[in-house]
Amino acid sequence: MEYKAQDRSKASIAPRLIIHGGAGNITPQSITPEKYTEFHDSLLTILSTAHRFMTEQSSFPLQVSGSASALDTVTFAVSLLENNPLFNSGHGAVFTRDGTQEMEASVMVSRGKKKRGVGLMGLKHVKNPIKLAREMLVRGEQDLEGGNSKGAKGAQGHSQLAHPTAERLARDWGLEMVDKKYFFVQSRWDEHIKGLEREDKGEGIVSWSHKEYIPQGTCGAVALDSEGVIAVATSTGGLTNKLPGRIGDTPTIGSGFWAEEWEQELPTKEDIQLKQPGPALMLSDSLRGLLADCFPSLTTYQPIPVDVKLAVRCPSRLLRATAMSGTGNGDSFLRTNAARTASAIVKYRNTDSNKISLQDAIREVSGPGGELERSAGNRWHKTGEGEGGMIGIELQVELDGHRITKSTSRIAEDFNCGGMWRAKVGSNGKAVMRAFQIGQPGLENFKGEGQEYDLIDWFDETL
Repeated sequence: MEYKAQDRSKASIAPRLIIHGGAGNITPQSITPEKYTEFHDSLLTILSTAHRFMTEQSSFPLQVSGSASALDTVTFAVSLLENNPLFNSGHGAVFTRDGTQEMEASVMVSRGKKKRGVGLMGLKHVKNPIKLAREMLVRGEQDLEGGNSKGAKGAQGHSQLAHPTAERLARDWGLEMVDKKYFFVQSRWDEHIKGLEREDKGEGIVSWSHKEYIPQGTCGAVALDSEGVIAVATSTGGLTNKLPGRIGDTPTIGSGFWAEEWEQELPTKEDIQLKQPGPALMLSDSLRGLLADCFPSLTTYQPIPVDVKLAVRCPSRLLRATAMSGTGNGDSFLRTNAARTASAIVKYRNTDSNKISLQDAIREVSGPGGELERSAGNRWHKTGEGEGGMIGIELQVELDGHRITKSTSRIAEDFNCGGMWRAKVGSNGKAVMRAFQIGQPGLENFKGEGQEYDLIDWFDETL
């Protein structure tokens, strides 16, 4: 299902980008306006800087061409989120109940890499786990062609790896390694201690609070590049006060992330013609009776007007692609295989008469009353279970042979909890950051919610 940039003579694919920084009990009551401003400014800065990276020349060491691929873009965006202590990943990752930090990361592409997606878990010394995930995906091209007998170049074709093997490969591949102290952030340690104390006093569970925003989500990015590839990258410290060794949805393909491309079956020209409106030719009683033995259901004939026949146009191929990154209670994402489920709704439930968008599918899985929420049962709003949200991008490409005649892309997002930190570049090229639902009342003190900005106003060339 390949198509090349040089074949795009009539239509082009515009790059798209959306990022998120976690979801959960983010409410006007649990977040101060001052803390909100920190998230607002950080997300817009990271979004704008990553968008500049995607669309212009960059010195980022993973980039190998004039404009960045979707994979390199999401890697770069998430590495900036990992470096920011506000977000639950990298420098700022949450602690296990034993006071340690174990990080997870993943990347996936809709096409172009043989492994498609990889996940890493239990990392403790890799400064940017998302860069290791990308490296493992890219280096896997040789492994799957039988060109690596020692398994040192691309993780031997494996799609998931854990510490310590993953970190040995990180050293072999020259990624930056750091002391454990690098990941320590005092506010995360305070959340860790407060959770243990809350549990000891019988005032709640160790990893969630109905009064405070306790991180249980991730950070992530989804990007569409000009070649029509959609990539997703996700990184996390996991669930606050999780058990050491716990593996969440972030490194688990299909649960916390997913990307795929498929060719959708098209109706034939005759199918389209027969659905065109036109005058029906009524058969006489005598003629209908004459034909009844052979065609018992034949009562009318729908002639096809000549002008309709000439106007019908059928693309020779229709390609669709989706990619999603989830954030929230990872165990719930695992139980519902959330990201793959959303994509499957788009892929398998779509018919000529029933058009399902990725936005529809994400709402059905992670929106209010959706699959995630239902999976919590009577524990909903009591343990944090079922809480979460997803961001994503979908693409539809019509081709005549290998030439793109039309392309349509859309950004999707929804969540079922108090809020989800996210920012995107809209179809008009403006940057928008939100934490809450659109139109939600009581947001007067949260300046910048849903406001449109020029990207250049937030670009930071030092990142």
